[in-house]
Amino acid sequence: MKKHLIIFTRTAKLGAVKRRLAAEIGALAALRFHLAMQAQLMQRIGNDRRWQTWIAATPDVRPRNNFINQGRGDLGQRMARCFRALPHGPAVLIGSDIPGITRAHIARAFSSLGRNDAVFGPASDGGYWLAGLKRLRPLSGPYGKNLFSGVRWSGPHALSDTVMNLSKNTRIALMDTLSDVDTAADYDCWRLCSSRRGMISTKLQGLNR
Repeated sequence: MKKHLIIFTRTAKLGAVKRRLAAEIGALAALRFHLAMQAQLMQRIGNDRRWQTWIAATPDVRPRNNFINQGRGDLGQRMARCFRALPHGPAVLIGSDIPGITRAHIARAFSSLGRNDAVFGPASDGGYWLAGLKRLRPLSGPYGKNLFSGVRWSGPHALSDTVMNLSKNTRIALMDTLSDVDTAADYDCWRLCSSRRGMISTKLQGLNR
């Protein structure tokens, strides 16, 4: 059965991405971070043959291969629309501003869906960076419009609100807790970690010559 990975993101445009972060570090720096994260995700997990990767963008773009449009509505309505738009098979949706995501995380999420109906990756702020559904049934009932309805987004209750929308007999798995980059402090930490990884990579390459 085909597995589907959705990278939920915004179309790269100055002033339209990472607005909370941009208010602290400037729109251009926020756009550069956004582009760096898109490239990093595609390099790390986007070309893995174990799943098909889809880019879910907003605002809508011209239809093309492996792109789906989020459409209109609040965050929950757009996420639900992405799950409905995909061909049959388990689907995992991730945010595009989580530096710590690896292939191992995605593989583990799909493995969890072999034993569970849903999987979530908690974020340190009470939200979640990953949502996955087995999708053996049509996107209705516990997997339908109620799954992401009434969720208090961008706050400490997003994950708990979503889980409460699931029926009591739904089997749920939880992943590692990861953090996104929303503030200047987060951004500085990301830059420092990226710099250190680059230095280590350069040293390893030198040793292998």
